Amino acid sequence: MTTVIFGEAMLEYHTHGGDGLRYGGDTLNTAIHLARAGHEVAYATAVGTDPISDRLVQAWAAEGIDTSYVLRHPDRNPGIYAIHLDQHGERSFLYWRDQSAARDMFALDGIEAAMDHARSARLLYFSLISLAVVGAESSARLVDLASERKQAGKASAYDSNFRPTLWSSLAEAQTASLSAMRACTIGLPTNSDECQLWDQELGETDIANNWRAAGAELVAVKAAEKGCVLADAGLSEPLTLDATPVSVVDSSGAGDSFNAGFLGAWLQGQAAPECVEAGQSSARKTLQHQGAISFDPE
Repeated sequence: MTTVIFGEAMLEYHTHGGDGLRYGGDTLNTAIHLARAGHEVAYATAVGTDPISDRLVQAWAAEGIDTSYVLRHPDRNPGIYAIHLDQHGERSFLYWRDQSAARDMFALDGIEAAMDHARSARLLYFSLISLAVVGAESSARLVDLASERKQAGKASAYDSNFRPTLWSSLAEAQTASLSAMRACTIGLPTNSDECQLWDQELGETDIANNWRAAGAELVAVKAAEKGCVLADAGLSEPLTLDATPVSVVDSSGAGDSFNAGFLGAWLQGQAAPECVEAGQSSARKTLQHQGAISFDPE
């Protein structure tokens, strides 16, 4: 059974250099990790008709991703992002994405086929970046799809990955995220994103309770070296699961990798604590290489 993921994929420039075509994007990172673990994944996005876009689609297909819903924009190209690392492996980003093809994906031929596929998929996954990139009208369609699936007893996972520059106002981002929290069944927030998004200091337990109150059935709050706080209907109160320390080379994509490990274990029917461990194991590997995706997988 397929997992359908909606989002934006971009070309990656890394300050540490490197050869070859590099790419990333929060939902694409998760899609690649899931595909490498043997899960059936379809990725819905848009790229251009240029040779680099052709190479991107070929590379994703080679990873095992179903690229049937990677749509082609006649006049736009993929966005670009640059990663800069400090001495502790913490990253900062620069983006060139205002006219990326993915921003217009819901206006392209083929989007209805992607939506139809997602209606019957085992799992739907998207992020707050996905919602920001496609704009208010299209993001409402994606959230409505998650709500429709929820009413039909089907799962949708959502990560409130917050990038302030993608939003015209904090209130707009808050409204979009709350709608997605209500529509999803699996919540995968990060503590720092939630504090920034809601403009207040929130403990991980508070975040988990907020998501459960909004309607998410299973919530895993990512908290870096502090571990993960888990909440679901089977727990009387949120459970804190510690993280195993690692030497950090680059923190880019660690949360996306966690999401893939967590969702992959969930797809295999594992219990929630085992899903967290699978997510943490995946994130530890990502923390120890440069870039959001390893281009030399073991």
